[in-house]
Amino acid sequence: MLAETVCSAVAVAGLGIAAITAYRKRYLAATRIAAYALVPLGLVMTGVIDWLASSAFSLTAWIGFGLLGVAWLLFSSTRTIERRRAGRRETTGEEGRTAVAPAAPGPSLGAAPRGAAPRPQAKAGKAAEDDFSDIEAILKKHGI
Repeated sequence: MLAETVCSAVAVAGLGIAAITAYRKRYLAATRIAAYALVPLGLVMTGVIDWLASSAFSLTAWIGFGLLGVAWLLFSSTRTIERRRAGRRETTGEEGRTAVAPAAPGPSLGAAPRGAAPRPQAKAGKAAEDDFSDIEAILKKHGI
């Protein structure tokens, strides 16, 4: 009985605030406030509040909620473990690996040291000279 009274009072107060908001020409906000204010009244009229009030003091209901929580924890933890294992397989290449050379080692997963810079591969002979000549021409064009 107390829950119904509180919900009704909240609904009436919310509708009053919505009326004041509409008076200030903020119709969209007033409509949203009225919608929120009607929710508790609708819950009272459908009987949900009676059901919640009767189950709030029931030991069986609380045990049921506890079991639902345990089930949710089990589902979420197994899903998290599956995602971690799937992510590990993708990075190591265990699943769906189609290598051209099966005897070749997999990619290195370790991080390079911070001070080490990647080594550029040296080009052979004339190709390397052509690259540098292009760079020299650009630098000369800019007067460097």
